[in-house]
Amino acid sequence: MNRTTLSLIACTVALAAVTGFAAFDPPAASGTSAAGSATERPVERTGLLCPAPSFSDIADTAYTSFTPVTQGAGSGGKAALEAAAEQSADGKGGKGAGKKDKAVLTPKPPGTPALGDTSGSDTPALIGTADGKYAPGWTVQETTRIAAGTGSGLQGVTCTPADTDFWFPGASTAKGRTDYVHLTNPDDGAAVVDIKLYGKGGAVKSTVADGITVPPHSSEPVLLSTLTDDPQTDLTVHVGVRSGRVGATVQAQDDAGGGDWLPAAADPADSLVLPGIPKDATDVRLVAFTPGDDDADLKVRLASPNGSITPAGNETVHVKAGMTSAVDLGPVTRGEPGSLILTPTDKAVPVVAALRVVRGKGSSQETAYIPATAPVGRRATAADNSAKGTTLSLTAPTANATVKVTASAGSGGGTPATKTYTIKSGTSQDISVPTGGKGTYALTVEPVSGGPVYAARTLTGSSDGVPGFTIQTLPSDRGLVAVPRAEQDLSVLQR
Repeated sequence: MNRTTLSLIACTVALAAVTGFAAFDPPAASGTSAAGSATERPVERTGLLCPAPSFSDIADTAYTSFTPVTQGAGSGGKAALEAAAEQSADGKGGKGAGKKDKAVLTPKPPGTPALGDTSGSDTPALIGTADGKYAPGWTVQETTRIAAGTGSGLQGVTCTPADTDFWFPGASTAKGRTDYVHLTNPDDGAAVVDIKLYGKGGAVKSTVADGITVPPHSSEPVLLSTLTDDPQTDLTVHVGVRSGRVGATVQAQDDAGGGDWLPAAADPADSLVLPGIPKDATDVRLVAFTPGDDDADLKVRLASPNGSITPAGNETVHVKAGMTSAVDLGPVTRGEPGSLILTPTDKAVPVVAALRVVRGKGSSQETAYIPATAPVGRRATAADNSAKGTTLSLTAPTANATVKVTASAGSGGGTPATKTYTIKSGTSQDISVPTGGKGTYALTVEPVSGGPVYAARTLTGSSDGVPGFTIQTLPSDRGLVAVPRAEQDLSVLQR
C-alpha cells in the first residue's frame, strides 16, 4: 500500500472519529469482524440542540446532562450549553440575542449526571458542543412542567444533533391546538428551510413556508397555523433544509389535553416500531404518511408482555400516497404495556408514523407522543430519571434479545447498578430499573445478543389530579462510529 493510500485511510479515520458520519459495519454473528471490515472508535466531537422550552410564564424547566463511560475515550475535553439567539417576528434578535446567558448547567465527567433548571418564558434555545471524553454518547434531557393553561402538564424532549431532513406525523392546526416547529441553527452561516404540510387530502396550500431563513447561532419558532388557512386535525410536517443544517422539533400543545414535544420520526421505512405505550393509556391515535407515489397497506400488531396481538377492528391501515392517514386505536393496551409494530401486508412502501397517547379522561388528561424510532443499536442513553417516576420499555419485534441495562450513579452520589434482561420475540416489557444511586440518574441500554431492540422511557409526575407524563424513544446515543481497518486497501480511491 503506498503513501497516498495510507493518507486516505488516516483522513477517513479522523473524519469519522470527529463527526460520526461514517457508516457502521456490524460484526459477524460469531462476534468477530471479517478481515478488512470496520472497527469502532468513540466519537471525538458532538453537538446537541435544545429548543426553547415554553412560552408560559409559569413554566419550570429542568436540564440533565450525562455522558456514559466509554472504553477508549480520551482523557481531556469539555462540554458546554450556550444560549441561541431567538428571532422576533420582525426578524430582529429577541431573547438570547447578542448576549451570553449564564449556562443552565455545567456538564460533569463521564458517569455522573449534571443538573440545571430555569423558569419562566424567557429561557432560550440552547446550542451544545462536547469534545474529548465528554463527547461519546453525550445526552441532554429538557423536561418542563407547566402548571396551567395551554400545554399544561409535563413536557420532555431529548436534545438532538443538527440534520437536514425531518418528518413529523402527528402535528395539527385544528382549533384548540397550538403547534410550533422550533428551528435551531448551530452554525456560522444562515440556514434556509422549507416546511411542507400534508393533510388528509394531500399537500396543504401555503404561501409562506418556503425559504425560511434561520440566522447563525439562532433559533426560530414557527407557528404552524400561520402557514395555512386550512385547519387540519392530523398533519404531517416535512422540514427540509436547502442550505446549512438545523435542529427541528415540534411542540404540540392542546388547550384541554396538555401537550408534549413531538420529535422527528425515524426515516421512511416499510416496517416501523413505536415503543413504550403506557398500560393505562386511555386513547391512542396512529398517524401515518407515505412520501412516495405508492399507497401503503400496513399490518398492525401490538407487542404485549405475552406476545403480539392484532387490535380488534384495526388489523390493517391503508395509507394513501402523499396523504396523512389517522386511526383511533382507543385504549389499545387494555391494562398492559405495549408497543406498536407496523409491517407491510404485501408490497413494501416506505412510511413515517407517530402515536398520540392520552392518559386520564375529561379535564384530567394529558398527552404525549411516540414517533417511530430506530433500534437501540450498540447503546442508547436516557437522562433525567428518578426512583419513582421512570418506566423503561423494551421491545424485541423479530427475535429474542438479551439486553444489559445500567443505572448510573445519581446526582446525589451512590454507585452504578447493572442488570441483564431477556426480551422474548414479539413482546414488549416494562422492566424494573436497577438503581444504586441517589437522586437523578441516567440509564444506558446495551443489547448483548439476539435480534434488534427498541426502547422508550416514560417520566411521570402527576399534579392536582392530572397524570403528567412524557415519553422519549431511545435510538443510538451516537457514542461510537465505524472506521476502516488499517489493513483495508483503499487504492481504488486513487483511480
